[in-house]
Amino acid sequence: MNSRRLLVLAIALLMFPQIAQTLYSPALGEIGRAFGVGPQAAGQTASVYFLAFAVGVVTWGRVCDLIGRRPSMLAGLAIYALASVWALSVSSFTGLLMAQAMGAFGAAVGSVVTQTLLRDRFEGVQLSQVFSLVGMALAASPALGLFSGSMLVQSFGYRGVLGALLLLALGLWFWSWGALPETRPPQQTSAGLIETLARMLRDWSIWRSAVCVASFNIALFSYYSLGPFMFERLGLSASAFGYSGVVLALGSGFGAWLNKRLLRRGFSALQLIRFAALVGLTGGVGVWRLQDSGVFVLPMVLVVLAFGMAIPNILGSALANYADRRGTAGALLGLLYYLLIGGGLMLAAWSQALGETLMVCNGIVLLLVFGARKAFV
Repeated sequence: MNSRRLLVLAIALLMFPQIAQTLYSPALGEIGRAFGVGPQAAGQTASVYFLAFAVGVVTWGRVCDLIGRRPSMLAGLAIYALASVWALSVSSFTGLLMAQAMGAFGAAVGSVVTQTLLRDRFEGVQLSQVFSLVGMALAASPALGLFSGSMLVQSFGYRGVLGALLLLALGLWFWSWGALPETRPPQQTSAGLIETLARMLRDWSIWRSAVCVASFNIALFSYYSLGPFMFERLGLSASAFGYSGVVLALGSGFGAWLNKRLLRRGFSALQLIRFAALVGLTGGVGVWRLQDSGVFVLPMVLVVLAFGMAIPNILGSALANYADRRGTAGALLGLLYYLLIGGGLMLAAWSQALGETLMVCNGIVLLLVFGARKAFV
């Protein structure tokens, strides 16, 4: 399979977990009504999803080092499809939560295994460029999922969303069955999970990578958790918040595109991460200064642009020293920054201060990379 076809399939597989979650979001209101639960209970599906997803990241990362990338991918997609069938047949909210957890566990394969096979095929600057291209596609995933989910709920209810997710998982399974190669190196060793964890916990570059990935993600997702309340306080409609998500998705995509262009012009990954943090910090100051007006969305574009620039460079170089155990190391790195993101978002929700959150997140990245001499290796 040539690199271009592999990349197209990899992008589809990486988009799958994001689309699966955002496609589901517009159905939460109807799910609450259908099962007779309130908004807080219906919102538990998101918490269940991310907890099960974190477990899946560790599991599939380890499994793909032991049995290979291709069988792991097929198994994870099959589990998601089975979970969707289960969700369509449940009669209780508890059953739906269990099906959601099972689906999230399977969907995690699209993130960690796909990143691993990309690291198998590409290295160095080429890998950062690949992640930049992936970043442009991922930037569109939330907007695509929210829009499609809204249309499906309006036409078919929450079961329409579940049916669409089932068809999506089956489509990706058959595509992977026919086109996904096995990229696990033949000399791959079965590095121990505990051994790898101990090595990574002693590795400063891993901690720096995880904190930087978490910081940029907290800055991005704090908008989605705090933004609705800011819009409400300013007397702006919920639909206006939805349209702002499309604008920010375009900003993130532009950041990933700009990053790819600058890499081709010879800029280093570390230079671009520093620049992204400065841009994000500038955006955070703008949001803080303009938080009493709806135009605070404009400097927020700088924050998501910084996300689109920085994440490909961090992920592209984070595991360069773990080539003999990419799946296991990728899983543990993912678990580490997912835990940091979860804790950071809890603090952001507690503070209800978007501008200050953005400034702190980008300031942390600047402190970590300002004096560094090389990228995250």
